[in-house]
Amino acid sequence: MAKQLNMLPAGQIITTALHTEMQQSYLEYAMSVIVGRALPDVRDGLKPVHRRILYAMHELGLTPDRPYRKCARVVGDVLGKYHPHGDQAVYDALVRMVQQFSSRYPLLDGHGNFGSVDDDPPAAMRYTESRLASIGNEGLLTEIGDATVDFIGNFDNSQQEPTVLPAQLPFLLLNGSSGIAVGMATNIPPHNLGEVVDGLIALIDNPNLSDEKLLELIPGPDFPTGGEIVGTDGIREAYATGRGSIPMRGVAQIEEIQIGKGRHRRTAIVVTELPYQVNKAAWIEKMAELVAHGKLEGISDIRDESDRDGIRVVIELRREANPQKILSFLYRQTALQTNFGTIMLALDNGQPRQMPLRDLLQQFLAFREQTLTRLYRNELTQKENRAHVVEGLLLALSNLDDIITILRNAPDGSTAKMTFLERFNLSDRQADAILAMPLRRLTGMERQNLQTEFNELTTQMQDLQRLLGDRRELLKALKKDLRALKKKYGDDRRTRIVTANGNGGNGNGEGRGQKAEGRGQEAEGDSPTPYSLLPTPLFEEEAQDTVLEITQRGYIRRIAPKTYQRSRSRMSDKPTKVLEEGDDFVEQTYFATTKQTLVVLTRTGKAYPLTVGDLSQVSGKAAKGVPLVTLLPASVQGDRNTVVGSFILPDHLEGTDLLMVTAQGRIKRLPLTEFADLTGRGLTVLKLKEDDQLTYINLVELGDQLVLATSGGRLLRLEVNDEQLPVLSRTAQGNLAIRVRKQEKLVGCSVIYQEDDLLLVSAQGYTKRLPTNALRLSSLGELGTQAFQFTKKTDVLAGVVAVFPDAEVTVMTSTNRIARLHREDVPLKNRDDKGSNVLKLEPDELIVEVILPQLPITESEEEVAE
Repeated sequence: MAKQLNMLPAGQIITTALHTEMQQSYLEYAMSVIVGRALPDVRDGLKPVHRRILYAMHELGLTPDRPYRKCARVVGDVLGKYHPHGDQAVYDALVRMVQQFSSRYPLLDGHGNFGSVDDDPPAAMRYTESRLASIGNEGLLTEIGDATVDFIGNFDNSQQEPTVLPAQLPFLLLNGSSGIAVGMATNIPPHNLGEVVDGLIALIDNPNLSDEKLLELIPGPDFPTGGEIVGTDGIREAYATGRGSIPMRGVAQIEEIQIGKGRHRRTAIVVTELPYQVNKAAWIEKMAELVAHGKLEGISDIRDESDRDGIRVVIELRREANPQKILSFLYRQTALQTNFGTIMLALDNGQPRQMPLRDLLQQFLAFREQTLTRLYRNELTQKENRAHVVEGLLLALSNLDDIITILRNAPDGSTAKMTFLERFNLSDRQADAILAMPLRRLTGMERQNLQTEFNELTTQMQDLQRLLGDRRELLKALKKDLRALKKKYGDDRRTRIVTANGNGGNGNGEGRGQKAEGRGQEAEGDSPTPYSLLPTPLFEEEAQDTVLEITQRGYIRRIAPKTYQRSRSRMSDKPTKVLEEGDDFVEQTYFATTKQTLVVLTRTGKAYPLTVGDLSQVSGKAAKGVPLVTLLPASVQGDRNTVVGSFILPDHLEGTDLLMVTAQGRIKRLPLTEFADLTGRGLTVLKLKEDDQLTYINLVELGDQLVLATSGGRLLRLEVNDEQLPVLSRTAQGNLAIRVRKQEKLVGCSVIYQEDDLLLVSAQGYTKRLPTNALRLSSLGELGTQAFQFTKKTDVLAGVVAVFPDAEVTVMTSTNRIARLHREDVPLKNRDDKGSNVLKLEPDELIVEVILPQLPITESEEEVAE
């Protein structure tokens, strides 16, 4: 038998009181649970298990543009590398990050059965698949690295894991958090991204912002399942102290429903939204139990008609029942109304602390400022090192004959290096770079490239030094990042806040200004308002509201907003018709003022301004207008195809760029600030090769994505950022975006947004709809992805457009026939699927043009008519 190891000297015993040992051991256990498992960090809003799942998926490369991976693989990596606990606990945490009804902004994107609001369990991890969601990848992991956050060893010190993720958004508030530790608990409700970003920006501008102003910007929680919040007292208490009770209730309407095939109708209570975290199946079972025991009278039937589009529970009432009385009973006695007990408890520097809303926001801002400082300082160091090397290469090229002589006469590399150090006063790094320089660097073009790189590095270093040296500039960059993320991921509020008088809204009586994603204008509420319904301008004689319409044949006309709405109410175009001689249809509509400028671009790469008020206003729907090309200088007037596109010049030019694509696949990004002093002589915005021409234009902002398409069915998806598409000067040619083969041509360039699909139409009438995430994010100069499989070898792709929900596309054929395609009429397919023959063409008839009419967003026809 092995001899027992005695750690203490012979006879020495440490006497400890039992209560002291129990107290110390229990305290250590409690702190381990609090810090290591149950409570989120105030900086990134994550518990350790969530942070480890996200980081493990980042290491596996499960980005939004990559295929899904089995959840079992992810759970295995998390257990083996970072989180030595039960696999079911890890999988449960992963599932909640996927569920749309659990997280307001899910950090993971799942494929398979991940449960339901009926508390159905998810499928086993061997069946389900997942990857990072776009907001989770961009908002938490794009800046990960030693330069931005601290790393520590894992449980066995074999791996390094981050102590916190470099969050760009306060996910603690966006998705909320719940957890039970030892002697304490946290329960933070989710919030709306747009409102939280507005609150952060307001605190940056004014750190002493009053609680009332902050409550106007962030009126209350925004639950993923919608519902209503009753009153604001609970919200105010929770935001002011970090603890409060917020009453929630479902959304119910009293409707008349048809019973059977006869004409008999009955009153019913229809519930379409439930309070957050309420189990629908258990709630229905509770109602049935109350009815069965006679505690709830007046109900004849309960039906669950919910589907993938949403919740619909129909409570059919008897004839003599009082609907309002029954609804009040359901609010009192069932989970249709419940309270959310808010406890805003999170870890601050490793210590649990209950914090009001203001403290949570300020803690995130302090962390974000620290992260950006570390990030910019690391970028500056890298660029300084690179500039140092490039400076040495330029010095060597300036003294090329001496360098070659030294190399020719030196017996070995070390001697040549020492000679460089003494002769030219170089550093070791510069000397090593010169010795490693290939012969192709001696060409004139390479010299110019090095000089250009050095100039760019100098500019970038100056920008970084400005950001690091001036806190105001750093905060400006922080606000710009927040606005970009709001634009990309912000959405409308789902939960209404109902005050004591029964009025509902977003809590402050105003809409949160959401951008109408590329559809024509900025909207200041949930339903964008036509310009004619806006308040009358203060100086109407100086700037009047008006409407511009540009037709498919290149005609332009200016009409009054009232005339535009009357013509819309009379429109009844058929799905298909033949254009006779002189027929036309509107392709683009602008809401503008008479003081604004319409910028027109031609195929030669020149831009010309037209003042909107200088265009003659016409009356009546039949007014044809004038050819747009005739309004340009005589030197460029030709056929209507001279004009490539147009746009209304915004009042604020900063932050928006013009993206141009040529027939040969070259792309260029030009800031709109270049159009500030546009004159009637025009402005050259793109330098073209002799056999090239401008074909597509789009207004974009940083973070936008676009898709280019060739007639061969290849699609290339790009992101608009400074690394991929740098801002160029007016005389630059642009970079090669996609390689267009000899037998191909460019047939589409569209900016895509979150809810968009791609609608592809071939020349022979085959169509299909493709989700944008089916295309991987690519780099400039790539061939793209084959996304259309042609049924016939002679077929080609005629056009590709990005279609939003309820969009309608106009298709024009070689026989002057037009057809309209609704997005939902075209089946959704994969890249490898063939198109469907939705468009029935005549023999020898081909599709020649695919157009998505750019119409402004308006109210419903009934509201417009009023």
